[in-house]
Amino acid sequence: MKKSMTAVHLSLLLVAALASSSALADAKQDEAARQLATKSGCFICHAIELDAKGPDGLKPVGPPWKAVAARYKGDKNARKNLTTAVMGGTSVYNRHWKEESSGVAMPPNGVAISEADAKKLVDWILGLSK
Repeated sequence: MKKSMTAVHLSLLLVAALASSSALADAKQDEAARQLATKSGCFICHAIELDAKGPDGLKPVGPPWKAVAARYKGDKNARKNLTTAVMGGTSVYNRHWKEESSGVAMPPNGVAISEADAKKLVDWILGLSK
């Protein structure tokens, strides 16, 4: 009986260790993405949370990232299309975020962030819907 209890305890400890290391990895990835967004100037226009306010209590300039994640959930082209939008900007004539934001268009950000970092940030944003 004592041997089986030891095996159960070891199994539980292993599961707990794996879960905590996974949570730690997620926290590190989250912090790295936030630092990348801060360094690249993304938080000037965007927030993470849906109820965030922009300057003077208005809607944020850009859509909140949780809204972006929800809108593109399940879209197989989301990573490519959002990375293209980050790097090259969006059109003032295609305002598909007008209900969620106060800005007219996203400017090109190729000078502020590399395409590789933009892909990392887009992946993190898309993961906010999980």
